[in-house]
Amino acid sequence: MNIYVPSPAVAIVGRHNSGKTTLVEKLIAQIVSRGLDVGSIKHHSHKDFEIDHPGKDSYRHRAAGASETVIASPTKIARVRTLEQELECADIVESMPGHDIIIVEGYRKSGLPTIEIMRAANAADAAVADAFFDAASAGRSLEEDNVQAARDVPHEFADDIAHKMPSASTVAVVTDIPKAIEAAQIYGIPTFDLDAISDISDYLVEHYARHRISVVIQAGGESRRMGRSKATVPFCGRPLICNLIDRVSPVADELIITTNESENLAFLHEVYPDLDIKLVPDRYDFRGALPGLCTALDAATCPYVAVVACDMIFASGALMVAESIEMAKLDADIVVPVNKHGYEPFHAMYRRETCLSAVLRALKQNKSKVQSVFDDSALAVVEFAQERVLKVEPHGGCFINANTPEELSRIEETYIGE
Repeated sequence: MNIYVPSPAVAIVGRHNSGKTTLVEKLIAQIVSRGLDVGSIKHHSHKDFEIDHPGKDSYRHRAAGASETVIASPTKIARVRTLEQELECADIVESMPGHDIIIVEGYRKSGLPTIEIMRAANAADAAVADAFFDAASAGRSLEEDNVQAARDVPHEFADDIAHKMPSASTVAVVTDIPKAIEAAQIYGIPTFDLDAISDISDYLVEHYARHRISVVIQAGGESRRMGRSKATVPFCGRPLICNLIDRVSPVADELIITTNESENLAFLHEVYPDLDIKLVPDRYDFRGALPGLCTALDAATCPYVAVVACDMIFASGALMVAESIEMAKLDADIVVPVNKHGYEPFHAMYRRETCLSAVLRALKQNKSKVQSVFDDSALAVVEFAQERVLKVEPHGGCFINANTPEELSRIEETYIGE
């Protein structure tokens, strides 16, 4: 099942000869060495640059009038396309799904979070650092237009001061200029030395890279209303749990099934040999939503944990991705869908470290409902509204579950008719 997984992106910006390319090159190498998948985008200011050379067959195709040429080999592919107008950076990022992070060189006005580089050895950077410090000292907002400031102080680098200054989108500054460091401190922006590649990479991975997700499917065992195990009840000619695995495994860095019938689900290892599915028994010998959530969080090893029940026929991997993006963006502990029925805790995203501690506290107080975790004042809970769910999954139905054979039969008819 193909699921669009958007790639987070951050831009490295600066003036000509600031050292952007060198910094981007080192960051890519460092982050790749940590096992992450990195994409990159380079903004080129010249309209007629060529990446395909005259005399090559593919160049001859384009010279003959082809508006788009694809060059493919067993290990690489390139696409050369003639544009009517320049693409927005956001459109390019959108066309590059599936990366842990995309590092963009340039595109200051893209709306992406930007990391500003300034080198003392570059005269334009030094001039901008002075203007940056003056703005900070005067208490000017980073959202203010700098054009007037550049006019007030005539300078050979006026264009850089007017249009290439740190702004509201600036999330970090990489520099060896004391005034730039002081200005960034005034604005509360973190700074890094030019050679602190490991530290900059730490910052990017922590704040902007895609966080690893453990997806936990809860399949406790026999269901009295269903009359048998929900996990193995037939659905569209296959065990019901296979439907869930197909829907959520594309976004899972780790796939866990909590179950007290591991022997009955061992066949999944043969059906999905590449998924390394973990079958984990309940941590507690008493049933309940909260103990079940505790088992899920305890078994997970990734920082983010998505939890769904095996009878949620239309559970959405795309929604999990959207929730994980929201969690990283807002530094939340829980991102939970909410509708007219209230919270949907079993299609929510949990930050493992903080939520496991909260669940254990609640269990020690003899609480059994998941709501007690949402009420924990130590956790930052972010609601994911119904309209946003529908934007991700326009057909809805993400939270529908089947409790009886009759319900499952009706859902199967709908499913086949999709």
